[in-house]
Amino acid sequence: MRFLIKALRLPDHVVQLEYEAASAEEAGRRAEEQGLRVLGIQRQLDWNVSRWFSRERFPLALFSQELAILLNAGLVLTDALESLENKESDPQVRKILAGLIQALYEGKSLSGALAGYPWIFPPLFIALIKASERTGELGPALNRYVGYRASLDAMRQKVISASVYPVLLLGVGGLVLLFLIGYVVPRFSLVFEGMEHQLPWLSQVLIDLGNFLQQHQILLLPGLLGIIALGLLAARSHTLRRLLGRQIQRIPRLHKALLTFELARFYRSLGILLQGGIPVIDALSMASGLLGEQSRQHLLQAQNRVREGSSLSMALETYGLSTPVALRMLRAGERSGNLGVMLERTADFHEAQTSRWIEWFVRLFEPLLMAFIGLLIGTIVVLMYIPIFELASSIQ
Repeated sequence: MRFLIKALRLPDHVVQLEYEAASAEEAGRRAEEQGLRVLGIQRQLDWNVSRWFSRERFPLALFSQELAILLNAGLVLTDALESLENKESDPQVRKILAGLIQALYEGKSLSGALAGYPWIFPPLFIALIKASERTGELGPALNRYVGYRASLDAMRQKVISASVYPVLLLGVGGLVLLFLIGYVVPRFSLVFEGMEHQLPWLSQVLIDLGNFLQQHQILLLPGLLGIIALGLLAARSHTLRRLLGRQIQRIPRLHKALLTFELARFYRSLGILLQGGIPVIDALSMASGLLGEQSRQHLLQAQNRVREGSSLSMALETYGLSTPVALRMLRAGERSGNLGVMLERTADFHEAQTSRWIEWFVRLFEPLLMAFIGLLIGTIVVLMYIPIFELASSIQ
């Protein structure tokens, strides 16, 4: 979520800043960490089209990779950014890079410059850069982020690839059903005009629906577009997400698989933050945005346990944010002092587990979906032929 914060920068300068954060409290805390006195916080709706396109067009992973290569080759930061700006052909990306360079020449740190574009650079990326500025390991930090993004993108690509065929099947099946009901059924109903024989009520309902669609064809396309738009808005609604999450909890196997996927992303983000030198409490806050509403509440309780001196593995286990495998690996990481590395290995394990579940689900879901669409089409055909069969029987 994006928040607009009005704050006082000492001694008497009022500024307005935007932050990407999981909650208003987190956004306010991040502003206070920058030495600001928060005067007001307002949640922003994501309707800024130019910023949305900027976020989509800015190649953050490629930018991180190329910047790391140039820094590791010995270039200073400003020269590296100017080199990236000179080779860039996209004017929007050039504008952002020019803004970063200008901020550096004004004396800001790279993390401070990146914080001026919160709709492009996520909090995790800025936190890694800020931590690396203290240690002087900016190149390795960028490489870690590139690896992190590659892992997340690979997992996201698997989910998208698995959903392409079912979505295509649903789309084609829906168009076939619309064609049958809106075009074939009204013409087929002409056969029954003037019949004294009473049609079965299901057949009559189907004919009435077909005639309605034929008479209102001009509204069909706007109606479909409206349904798609409402679906997209519903997908962004936190209230509907919570309701959907409660329904998913009633399906144990699906809930377990989604929780495993959610925890895998959380472990990977937490691991890269800890390897970047960020304290555990701060890292937990930054990674909380990858969890669902209920898991995020549990994480807040786990954070309090860690503040009180509990180990991370114990706190996560207490509030249901670990699995048997994760618990053992976290304890091993705490004993060896390599907690960040073990968190990433835990994420690898659970991502592989999620990939296997996705493959199993798709193999099961695709034939069920085909059978369902075939059943609907068959039902329409049968409902249209039932009156003919009854008429033939009455004649005999």
